[in-house]
Amino acid sequence: MKLSKNQRRIKRKYRIRKKIRGTAEKPRLVVFRSNKHIYAQIVDDADARTLAACSTHNLDEHSGLNATAAQSVGSKLAEQATSKNISTVVFDRNGYYYHGRIKALADAARAGGLKF
Repeated sequence: MKLSKNQRRIKRKYRIRKKIRGTAEKPRLVVFRSNKHIYAQIVDDADARTLAACSTHNLDEHSGLNATAAQSVGSKLAEQATSKNISTVVFDRNGYYYHGRIKALADAARAGGLKF
């Protein structure tokens, strides 16, 4: 039986998550992409808590479908992270391909001062 697009993404997600963990020194930057919005959060897996989060819901402009909205989410998340003295993270693309909105968010977070 052929797997759906979402089932293939979830298989990639678990394959990635076996290899990466977020710690207090180097937390995990997780990205979730829906049809309307994009969400990103920085998670400490050791304590199971979210250190910083941002999405297109939180932004003033609600242009959630394009790469410019993803760039603004990435830069806003980088601002939150640097205010909490977080400089290095592990990037978890959550099974999505590193292309389009995911790449735009990651590049904006790097430009904002995060290292990964």
